[in-house]
Amino acid sequence: MSENKAVGIIGIGTYVPDKIVTNKDLESIVETSDEWIVDRTGIRERRIAAADIATSDLASQAAQRALDDAGVTAEEIDLIIVASATPDMFFPSTACLVQANIKATNAAAFDLAAGCSGFVYAMVTGSQFIKTGLYKKVLVIGAETLSKILDWTDRNTCVLFGDGAGAAVLAETAPGYGILASQLGADGAGGDLLKLPAGGSRNPATDETVSQRMHFIHMSGNEVFKFAIKIMGEAATKTLEAAGLSTDDIDCLIPHQANIRIIQSAAKRLKLPMDKVIVNVDKYGNTSAASIPIALEEAVHSGKIKQGDHVVLVGFGAGLTWASAVMKWGKEANTNC
Repeated sequence: MSENKAVGIIGIGTYVPDKIVTNKDLESIVETSDEWIVDRTGIRERRIAAADIATSDLASQAAQRALDDAGVTAEEIDLIIVASATPDMFFPSTACLVQANIKATNAAAFDLAAGCSGFVYAMVTGSQFIKTGLYKKVLVIGAETLSKILDWTDRNTCVLFGDGAGAAVLAETAPGYGILASQLGADGAGGDLLKLPAGGSRNPATDETVSQRMHFIHMSGNEVFKFAIKIMGEAATKTLEAAGLSTDDIDCLIPHQANIRIIQSAAKRLKLPMDKVIVNVDKYGNTSAASIPIALEEAVHSGKIKQGDHVVLVGFGAGLTWASAVMKWGKEANTNC
């Protein structure tokens, strides 16, 4: 075992549906307006999957792009972790479906549920398998089809979310690069603030649960907002301290894309100018576990993140959960391992 191994991302890929639903489109569905949505959330449009497209379909596309970006084959992947609040079904896991789709025949596979914090949870979890020497390459995916569980009559939630997927290949990297520090956290006492009430063992599907619209997202928006404002900056700061860095060392912040006000608050708490913060909530809305990898991929492939940059990932989500990680960016795998 070598817990001092440097583990990082050597390839990243994303996939979003083609269909764009704008705020103007939503004005014909619920009582809302483009001005109201933009002012409160920063969202202008979101991507929506077709009726016959499931989370595993988006995840598989993103996974293949990540593999291509890393220059590795599916057969080289030892483990697949899919973070999602919208799995295709309870079982088999979405990770197993992705494994079959991309033909990663040598990979173990499992799902992880941590809400919008899921990708960072999955990345930190996957890195441990590499640090211990059990696996060499791990594929982590955040993927969602939140449109499938939205109540399109509820203007407080249906305007917020979108569909998409982001994937990353983890491997041992050069010393000093990769994940420098991380933090995972949870406060289960806040579980009722953001939930899907029915469909599990507590409230199995019945005529009553369907009629009461319990199979859609229920959210106490104000309380979740207060939690997010507090936890985003706090989690990022603690992780920076664990890495021996300060906010002055941040080259790029990749926050969960839930709400522009939350993102701005996190940047303010970190005393970080907005030109160092990646924001794409206007284009995709809140894609939950897919949010951070989609934003990360855009930043990398647009050149906003360069070799040697210190990158901070931070998110919050249902659970309630939070997760942050500090990386020194370098995509090259350690060929000596």
